[in-house]
Amino acid sequence: MINALSRYTILFTLTLLVLALLSFSLIYMFPGDPLINLTGLVPQNDIQREALIKQFKLDQPYPIQFYHYLQQLFSGNWGYSFISGESLRDEIGIAMPATFELSTYAMVIAVIIGVPVGCYAGLRSYTASDYAINTASIFSYSFPVFWLALIFILFFSLDAGMVPLSGRISLLFEVPNKTGFILIDILLAEDINHSLALKDAIKHLILPTITIGLISTAAMIRITRRSVIDVVNSPYITAARSRGLSKRQIFMRHILRNALLPILPLMAIQVTTLITNAMIVETLFSWPGIGNWLINAINQRDYPALRIGMLAVSTMVITLTILIDFFNRLIDPSREKFERGTI
Repeated sequence: MINALSRYTILFTLTLLVLALLSFSLIYMFPGDPLINLTGLVPQNDIQREALIKQFKLDQPYPIQFYHYLQQLFSGNWGYSFISGESLRDEIGIAMPATFELSTYAMVIAVIIGVPVGCYAGLRSYTASDYAINTASIFSYSFPVFWLALIFILFFSLDAGMVPLSGRISLLFEVPNKTGFILIDILLAEDINHSLALKDAIKHLILPTITIGLISTAAMIRITRRSVIDVVNSPYITAARSRGLSKRQIFMRHILRNALLPILPLMAIQVTTLITNAMIVETLFSWPGIGNWLINAINQRDYPALRIGMLAVSTMVITLTILIDFFNRLIDPSREKFERGTI
């Protein structure tokens, strides 16, 4: 396990270095002055310009500039937005949790619905119910997420008026940003009606969460179904049946445990799709997450925000992927033997 942890640490470190190098290179790829692209600050005169050049080592060779850039990243000095003039660290600290919250709720829905339905389809494999579930999951997974979001907005917001069209919470409620998760911040807030605020926030969450969760649930159903079918056809399941175990005992003791193990590494693959879908949906529902923030930065050519935003998103995806894979290794140590085995 120590060797595995070392490999994960090295992989994580090298990946972040490559991402940081790409982020640093963007200041010279974007049009305009590299100094302004790096700092987000516009010098008012030559004295200020020279001071900023010396401060950020732009008069030094590229390796020294990159080393100084890394120091700035670790110290939290990520530059300033062209548009708002605010610190990019503060803006990302507000936008990133909103995206993570939306993705978390969608993944919870996918696990709660997708795993049981996938297990049922796998146990009834190649029957009418299995074909129906499999067809519905393929049909749902084929929807473009932006088209699905527009359909939901049309029917449930514009026509029926059942849920709000956009935003995270009504302007009637002033909720201080403490954790970045709106439901938790409401509970921590003072001088507001918590029950009304929670109801309003949940109404704003329904459409974007279901939009992302529907596609993630379809993927989870297919992954679980395939895993259950593989386990059911295993020799040890035949041996369990020959010992006279009931269907419930076979499912709880053998099928469920072994079928869930392959799902975790596949979930790591789905993390990228989940976050990408969340960032797309944010722009349609005006959800104040990192996707909506990046789109606004692109439209307004806010180059410092684009550079740091892409680095932040990439870091979040890599971190979640490696953590899920490492957790899977902890609960399934046999992977080490098969991955490093020799013939």
